[in-house]
Parts: sequence; C-alpha cells; structure tokens
Amino acid sequence: MRYFFEISYRGTNFYGWQRQKGQISVQEVIETELQKLFRSERIEIVGCGRTDTGVHAKQFFFHLDLNNEIDTNQVQFKLNRMLPNSISVQHIFIVNEDLHARFSATNRTYRYYINQDKDPFLEGSSTYFPHEINIMKMENACEYLMGTQDFTSFAKLHTDVKTHICTIKKATWFAENNQLVFEVSADRFLRNMVRSIVGTLLDVGAGKFHPQEIQKIIALKNRGAASKSVSANGLFLWKIEYPFE
Repeated sequence: MRYFFEISYRGTNFYGWQRQKGQISVQEVIETELQKLFRSERIEIVGCGRTDTGVHAKQFFFHLDLNNEIDTNQVQFKLNRMLPNSISVQHIFIVNEDLHARFSATNRTYRYYINQDKDPFLEGSSTYFPHEINIMKMENACEYLMGTQDFTSFAKLHTDVKTHICTIKKATWFAENNQLVFEVSADRFLRNMVRSIVGTLLDVGAGKFHPQEIQKIIALKNRGAASKSVSANGLFLWKIEYPFE
C-alpha cells in the first residue's frame, strides 16, 4: 500500500531534504524514526522534490510503501512525538500505487520572505534587506519570467539535470505582515533557481538592471549574467499540487 505523508519543516538545522553522507537531512531523520516506529531494518521514503541547506517547507509530501494497512491517525500522533520540533506531520493518507510524490506533482510554489526593518524574531525565516528598492520595477520584471523558457542563467552550475526548461505560471511580489514576499509557481524548479531569481529582481529594484533586461539574462543562458543568489533563510517551499484531491 502506498501512503502519502504531508509534512512541514524548518530547514535551518538541516542540510536540505535529501539524505547525504556525513550531513543531517530531513529525509534521514524521518526515515530513522519510521524504522523505529515500524520496527523495520530499512525504510525508504520518496520526497516530492529537494530543498537545499537551510530552506524551509510549509508543505512537502513524501510517499512510503508498506505491506500492511496502518492506523494513519495513530502513526501521525506517534511520529510527531518522535520527530524533532522542527518537523511536523500534517496528514497521512492512502493513494493509488501509481501515484508518485515527485513525478505526479503538477505544480510547485515557492515563497521568499524579506524584511526591510531589522527584526530579531524573523531571523532564520526571512532575509534582512535594508536597502531602498522600487517594488514596481521588480513586479514589471516578473513579466519576463513567465512561460516556458530555458532558465540556465538562474540554475546552479554542474548539476545532473537533463534539461533547464521550466514553465513559470506565476511570479509576483506582495506585502504581508510588514514583509515583502516573492511568490513563484512552476511545473518544476532548478537547483538554486528561486534564490538567484530573487537576487536578480532585487538588483532590478535597486536600479542595477532595467526590468526588460531579464529577457537578455535568460537568453544568454549563462549563470554569470544573473545576480548572486540570496540566502536560504527566507525561502519556503510553499505548496505542492497534484492532479487529485
């Protein structure tokens, strides 16, 4: 039986989602506790994607295949007690065997949070950016990100992806609780893509680029054409969508 787990986590103390040798990851922590819970020698879970070191997830899914039916409410309760406070299980439910946490997802949404007034209570979950910026120019620049394009200029170099083509369906800035928020939705994202886009848009807001220069940056397919990436602090994987409820 295939189960989907909906979770959220604060990524500050983790080296991303994916298990990796010598570093602590969200995946490793969850698999370790599931092995204890089910008294199994090995548990392997499949996530809906990867988040980098320090990146948070408001909504994240993984799937797990089990031989026997489980009491989802009981497992959720016990697992939440076993996991650190930085990881929370929201829901557990059975799905069809052919549904895949990663490959069945049709849309992903990220949010990046910026505070322009220094606030110690936002440390670790928002990036402090005290410089003056033109939000209207940043919003105008978002228009050039839309659609299906090659986003090599915003991707981390030397990664093992077959294509840099992504389809961005939404890109916008808005204010929320005295913070500035960038929200972007796409069918897929490249490694470091959102953080490099945000860094470039902030340079547009600071007057280093004109909004329409985003077109040129994309066309060059050169990571050096875009700006430096912002820190992981303010980045959240916000929502994952599937073609089923």
